[in-house]
Formats: sequence, C-alpha cells, structure tokens
Amino acid sequence: MNGRFKASGGTVGGGLLVAGTTSDAGKSVVTAGICRWLVRQGVRVAPFKAQNMSLNSFVTREGAEIGRAQAMQAAAARVEPSALMNPVLLKPGGDRSSQVVLLGKPVGELSAKGYFGHTGGGPASAGSALYGGRREELLGTVTDCLAELRRTHDAVICEGAGSPAEINLRRTDIVNMGIARAGRLPVVVVGDIDRGGVFASFFGTTALLSREDQELIAGYLVNKFRGDVSLLTPGLEMLRGVTGRPTFGVLPFAHGLGIDEEDGLRVSLRGAVRESVVAPPHGADVLRVAVAAVPLMSNFTDVDALAAEPGVVVRFVDRAEELADADLVVVPGTRGTVRALAWLRERGLADALARRAAEGRPVLGICGGYQLLGEHIDDEVESRAGAVPGLGLLPVRVRFAAEKTLARPSGHALGEPVAGYEIHHGVAEVHGGETFLSDGQGRALDGCRVGSVWGTHWHGSLESDAFRRAFLRRVAADAGRAFVPAPDTSFGALREEQLDRLGDLIEEHADTAALLRLIEEGVPAGLPFVPPGAPRLAGPATAEPASDTSSPPSPVPPREHEAHGDTVAPATAGEPSDHSNSLEGGIR
Repeated sequence: MNGRFKASGGTVGGGLLVAGTTSDAGKSVVTAGICRWLVRQGVRVAPFKAQNMSLNSFVTREGAEIGRAQAMQAAAARVEPSALMNPVLLKPGGDRSSQVVLLGKPVGELSAKGYFGHTGGGPASAGSALYGGRREELLGTVTDCLAELRRTHDAVICEGAGSPAEINLRRTDIVNMGIARAGRLPVVVVGDIDRGGVFASFFGTTALLSREDQELIAGYLVNKFRGDVSLLTPGLEMLRGVTGRPTFGVLPFAHGLGIDEEDGLRVSLRGAVRESVVAPPHGADVLRVAVAAVPLMSNFTDVDALAAEPGVVVRFVDRAEELADADLVVVPGTRGTVRALAWLRERGLADALARRAAEGRPVLGICGGYQLLGEHIDDEVESRAGAVPGLGLLPVRVRFAAEKTLARPSGHALGEPVAGYEIHHGVAEVHGGETFLSDGQGRALDGCRVGSVWGTHWHGSLESDAFRRAFLRRVAADAGRAFVPAPDTSFGALREEQLDRLGDLIEEHADTAALLRLIEEGVPAGLPFVPPGAPRLAGPATAEPASDTSSPPSPVPPREHEAHGDTVAPATAGEPSDHSNSLEGGIR
C-alpha cells in the first residue's frame, strides 16, 4: 500500500471528494475517518477542503490560518497541517460579510455580493472590483494546492461544503463539483439518516446536477444510522435502481464523534460530555463551567479540554442567572469583540461578571473574551466602532491592528509548560495585575491576572495537561470546591482515541475495497444520468454554462432501464439544501 496510486492522468496521488446532502451531514468526520483508515494501511494521505466557512480556525507551524476541521483531519492522517489543505477560509463577521483568508493570510473583508463578484444590473462594488474574475483566480489557486498535495501524497481526501446541489451557486462553486470536475475526483455523497429523508436527499442531490457533474457522483454513504441495517437494505437497493449508484456503507450512530466541527455547538470532547454521562469526579466534588455563548463565538473548541476532565461539567449559557452556580465562567473568543461586549451588557451578563470578580469567583477570558474584560478597546479594524469602554475587570487596553497576529507560542504558567496558538487583530497593553503566561524566566509573554480573573490571547492552552490541572486546582480553591483533577487525563491521547474510533467506523462499516478502488482508479465509467439535471436559471446567474445543461432524455421503461443501465426514471424535486443566498449559507 506504500506505492503511488495510478490515476487516468498518470502517476499521481489518488483522490476522493466527500460531499454531503446537507451541512452537518458528517462530511468532516467521514473525511477524517477515511484519512485515519488509510494511514493505518500505510497510505500517505492528506485532507483538503478548497473553501471553508468557519469561526473555528487553527494556526499551522508556518503561521498560516486554516479551518480547525482540516487541522483535525491532518491529525487523523498523521501529517502536519498546512495552508495547502484549506486554501480559502471565510470567517463571518456578521450576517452579510466575511473576512477572506487566502493561503493562510487575511486579504480583505467582503460582502456576499463582493465575494461572488458583480453579476450585472448596476455598478460594480469595490469588492467585485477587487475580486473581478475572482472565481477563476480562486479556482486556479485551489486546484494548484490540490495538485501539490496529490504530488506529495499517495491520496488526498477532499471535503465538500454544504451540498453539491446548490443550484444557485454552481457557477461560482470551487469547493464541491467545481473542484471535483477540475481534479476529476470521484464523489461520495454522505447523508444523515438521523434527520430523516435520506433517500430523497440522495436522489434529489443527484438529479439536480448537470450531466457532467453527475458523471462524477460515484455513490452514497449513509451516516448516523440507528437500528438493524437489514431493515435499510431494501431502500438501498431501490436507491441503486433509480440512480444506478451503490451505497458504500452504513455508518452507525455514535456519540461524541463531532470533533472540531466548523461551527455550531456540537464539538469534540465537550460534545461527548453533552451527549453522555459525565465521568465521575476524581475527588469529592464536581466543577461546573459556564461558557458565555457570545455572538460570533470563535474557537469554542478551547473548552473541550476542560470537558475531557472527569467531574468537569461544561455548558453554554446566555442568561445572567445561569452564571450563579458556575465555579468558572469562560468568556471565549469572538470575531466581534465590540458586538459581544454590547451583548453581554444588554443581557445583564456584564454585571454578573463584575459581581463575580468582586466576590473573588473565577473568570477566564480567551482571545476576544480577554480583550473585552479589559478597560478600553480602540477598534478601527473589526467593528470600526472606535473607542469603546471594556468591562474593566483587567488592567488592559486593547488597540486593533490592521495586521492579524498568527503565532504558535509556548511558555509557562502556574509553574507548568503551556503551548497554544494566537489568532487576533487586537494588541493588548497590560499595565498592572500579575503575569499569566511567561517564558519561564519571569518575563511576561501574554495575558494577566487580577484576583480570580484571568485573561490570555492563547487558544488551545488548556490542552496542555499539566497546566490545565494546575489551573483547575486554582479554580477549585477559589470556588471552594473539593474538586481534584485526575492525575492521568491526557487530552492528546483522548483525541487519538476519537480519531481511531472514526477510522474503525470506516473500516468496519464501509465498503473499503470499493472506496480504495475509487481513490486508486478514479471515476467509474458509465454512470447513468438521472433526470432532470441542473435547471437553467434566467439571467447572468445561470446555474451551469449552456454546454453543461443537458435536456433530460425521454423516460425509459423500467425493464429497458434494467437492461441497459444508461438512464433512470424521471426524478421529482429533491429536498432543498439548508443553505440560502445569505453569506453564511451561500459561500460555505
């Protein structure tokens, strides 16, 4: 299995695109599972997602910002994360705008129309002028990145975004069928059967694609199935009958496998705790952690390491009274520090935090959460709100710089080694309090502490096991809890166990021989067309170029279909995607 895969274009790395009928169908975890299964077979594999929309991001060793899901998939593949794995990252800053991160570096803030480009009917915007011909340029960038990964690896497992049947966005697509067609990648479509409607979703997704795109849809993978698989078999056979495509496996529902998701509140080890019984405490008491669910919350995966500790109960809150019984309140990162500050004040959470600080009860601010705990914020970059008073709980003044800080620092805190990563525009000037993170020689590196209020820009610091235990002991003492952190909890080992569970799901419940053939040999020949195909839209936003939209053939009687296998019965409308023309939905 160590040799190079052979593809139709010559000796290059094999490839596969994992698409989904909807967002959150399981594309990220299936991609990670395939990566882990392959690397255990001795295959040099890398993950890839051409374009990602997420507020959960990570910094590579070379200082590039990528989606955290791709960093997790790289860990599954046992390779170092790289900007090549996620060349375009979109970080929402509101309902209609996102920061565009290209090859790991921010290049601008654009509206949805600015990102998609000018489509006529009025003057071009500044964004469309900046990104004139943007789709062609970005498609070239992402295909170059994919080609480089395929050159240096045996296989590249690509993840799509949302649904490949976003018919209003197909013309500008670079992450689903756009990259699949450019790279001649076979596509496996994942569907979440736990939501219901999976057969209609598979059929509808296929039937809304053009003939050229359908030629790449190799088959399906059912995710999150509960019950007896034999009861599902007749449906899978009927699905093959009407699409001409096999189902490559039925993955059972498993708790706690949503590791490092893009957005939402189903994340990593914290997700496992929320879905199952919290492990009993090592000491006599539990520790309750409340995380303020601030707007545009980013890198909420920071609290996963807390939830991994036996006896630590983590919950997300948005009301002041929910802080009352918390032993620790975490104010997480956010892409909208000033907006989050106003939200805290409007909901009474700001006053509740001030009372906690006055009573000596623990509060931890991370990145944007650290900034809003300070005295003053001067923001002409993110919100352009100018000078804004902070909560005044830490002696810190923050100025937003145009250039983003992207770093992988390490140091010491509470007598223990600690490492993390930084992603922020805010520059903090500390003029008091105690040093939080230092170089081990007494020189301050980041953050500060006043009483039981702590703040740092470093994401991921709680994943450092010895530091996390020391911090929780301090929190328990300040909170008056008889909580003792377990001496042997290893966050890294738990993460590896989860990744192995993903690999096991693929190995035990998917047709791995068929998946391997797809990766090695490419798109199967002779896949039938499922009518009606991609619809033609009026105006410049046509879903497909004229050459890509095929008129559906006349229906063939069932027996003739069975004999020839070159077409199928007419399709009905499939389930709509959960995306819309909004920025969050439209360019994911």
